[in-house]
Amino acid sequence: MSTVEKVDKNLVSFEFSVGPEEFEKAIEKAYKKNVKKINIQGFRKGKAPRAIIERFYGKEVFYEDAINIVLPEAYDNAVKENSLSPVDQPEIDIKGEISKENGVTFTAKVTVKPEFELGTYKGIEATKVTHRTLKKDIDAEIEKMRERNSRMVSVEDRAVQKDDIVTIDFEGFKDGVAFDGGKGENFDLTIGSGQFIPGFEDQLIGANIGDDIEVNVTFPEEYHVEDLKGQPAVFNVKIHGIKVKELPELDDEFAKDVSEFDTLEELKADTKEKLAAANKEKSAHETEENVIDAVCAATEIDIPDAMINTQIESMIRDLDMQLRYQGLDIQKYMQYTGTTAEALKEQYKEEAAKRVKTSLVLEKVCDVENIAVSDDEIEAEYKEMSEKNGMKLEDIKKYVQTEEVADRLKAQKTIKFLVDNANFNNK
Repeated sequence: MSTVEKVDKNLVSFEFSVGPEEFEKAIEKAYKKNVKKINIQGFRKGKAPRAIIERFYGKEVFYEDAINIVLPEAYDNAVKENSLSPVDQPEIDIKGEISKENGVTFTAKVTVKPEFELGTYKGIEATKVTHRTLKKDIDAEIEKMRERNSRMVSVEDRAVQKDDIVTIDFEGFKDGVAFDGGKGENFDLTIGSGQFIPGFEDQLIGANIGDDIEVNVTFPEEYHVEDLKGQPAVFNVKIHGIKVKELPELDDEFAKDVSEFDTLEELKADTKEKLAAANKEKSAHETEENVIDAVCAATEIDIPDAMINTQIESMIRDLDMQLRYQGLDIQKYMQYTGTTAEALKEQYKEEAAKRVKTSLVLEKVCDVENIAVSDDEIEAEYKEMSEKNGMKLEDIKKYVQTEEVADRLKAQKTIKFLVDNANFNNK
């Protein structure tokens, strides 16, 4: 085992070697890999002995490939032997001369997880969150059900009013010239929704079906298209139709139509029960976040940029995946929002740093308190995942590594430990 030296903050350096016997095996592998490509006069292509090739091209001819063969495993072994936790790709150089007699020695520099001391984590002051289930919340949920079961009714005997849904054609002009993205046909716009530029929807109120309206607006200063920021524009709008949303009557028949219940009171009771369960879960989650935030605030960590950058990349990959479900991707998203890759990374930087710090703190508490999970707990978690996802147990185990499940359970236990030991200032 070589000595690990701290170079700077979270940067360490160390040496590791590959002995002559192991290096010789790697050279032989490199020879077999490359011999078919080598032509030596007097030998058929691919049949020249290694000794002849080395005499012709030099003894170092296979060194580079041999190093590429032995390096990954040798580096991983050195990391394990020195109990290091790298968070970035290493810089590796060769020290001294390479020889069949002595093998090869490497020097490595790599950024590792930061060392730090935990601040207060037992008896931490935090705020306990309680979300109550109120009558207005139940009514609002029932109203959402009415909205989901509403129907659209055409209106032909009056002008456009607030909350109407108008079907329009529109085209926008700046200085008399049509601009990209400013045109639409048979577009359904809800008046008062704020979907269009401020002032646009208000100017349609009072118009009738068949009217041609000239709408004058000014684009916001923060608009995503540079040429239109803060600029005046004119939209030519044609009103094709007016519709209103008709809500069902709130009675027992409504309850029968939208649920398995026979009466409105039963539906409201079930809604209350579900909201109460959701509020209980929400309260617990927000309380946990408050405790974790307090523990993290009490702990100072010099987090390596590499860890933050890796987290940012993970968050952007997640965003890209979400966008693809919606038929977009990260490139189109940046185009539509007028942002850049660098700006997006900067946008995620603070949250990424928070996530990394949280992970490090929870991991440290878990180690200090010797929090562990049993095989039975891991198996139970696998079974729950299997049931939730409707997958066979053996298939879940193929896709989700045991270590991943164990780490998640440890994190859950650690968070529970912190909450159980917190001092809530609003008890």
